[in-house]
Amino acid sequence: MNNISKCQRIIKDLGADALILCDEANMHYLCGFSPSEGIVFITENDAFHLVDSRYIETAQQHAKTTGLTVKEVNSAFEKEVAAIAEKSGVMTCVFENETITLKRYEALKGEMPSVTFVPLDNRLMLERGRKEAEEIVLMKKANAIAEKSFLELLNYVEVGKTEKELAAQFDYLMAQNGSHGLSFDTILLTGAHTSMPHGVPGDKKIEEGDFVLFDFGATYEGYHSDMTRTVAVGNATDEMRQMYDLVLKSQLAGIKALNADVKCADVYKAAWDVLEEQHMAQYFRHGLGHGVGLEIHEGFNASPRSTDTYEVGNVTSVEPGIYLPDKFGIRIEDVCYISPRGRENLSTVTKELIVL
Repeated sequence: MNNISKCQRIIKDLGADALILCDEANMHYLCGFSPSEGIVFITENDAFHLVDSRYIETAQQHAKTTGLTVKEVNSAFEKEVAAIAEKSGVMTCVFENETITLKRYEALKGEMPSVTFVPLDNRLMLERGRKEAEEIVLMKKANAIAEKSFLELLNYVEVGKTEKELAAQFDYLMAQNGSHGLSFDTILLTGAHTSMPHGVPGDKKIEEGDFVLFDFGATYEGYHSDMTRTVAVGNATDEMRQMYDLVLKSQLAGIKALNADVKCADVYKAAWDVLEEQHMAQYFRHGLGHGVGLEIHEGFNASPRSTDTYEVGNVTSVEPGIYLPDKFGIRIEDVCYISPRGRENLSTVTKELIVL
């Protein structure tokens, strides 16, 4: 996976001389890890990773495979970039206009007043969206860690346990099973709290007959997983089972519609239509899915307003839900990969309703 050449192609396509990356995920895409600070600077012929003393050893280790030239910086990063740009004859530089801070942009402009800055827009994000085989291996590893942890956590779910207690146990299990960090703050909700799509675990205790909703993800070497499952404790009413089956039917319709060259909005509609047939689409209050990779939400999204189209290499969540205020909510989420050979569901945990 030669991501340097991908960036150099962007430079050439824009008629520029260099590309500067400050965004953590974009830097990871080039240097193989996530430094909290630093700069990746790429020219037509060279690629540099500028780091301070905290990251020099890690950067040098990764450079053996990435091909970046590591430079330790003891002054302002912008001054070092300016020195390299001047030595390389850079007159036009591509910058991350969608993510750069105003402070850093002004600092770069101040150090390179004669350089013209050209917006990157979403060009590198599109490249990141087209996952290589080795990236899928890492995402499968992250997913396997999360799934193993979820199945283990089910042994701890019982009446009287609080949301916060179980969420903490979940996070511990993922770390124990090899996660390099959480994809996002674990969402673990019970009872009426499940009607809040992104509720925060609190002191509410599980009661007999509750739904419990788990939205979780592990990371491995920077790559994220994402999954949601909803289970019942003790028993499930006929209404709970009917609504669960409806959400599952909606999700399966979305997955079936997912393919390369299909509009994201059309995949959303395939899932939405299933809910609308039962007059429940009004309770589906978010997009159907989003790109997943070095960030938990990256690139494209499947919503009614989306103008994106799926491509080979994309990895996306598919996560319809219905949320009945003060009653219960249900969400079922898998992550799917559009491979060169067709669609592959990376999620393997059963979607049949689990009653604990």
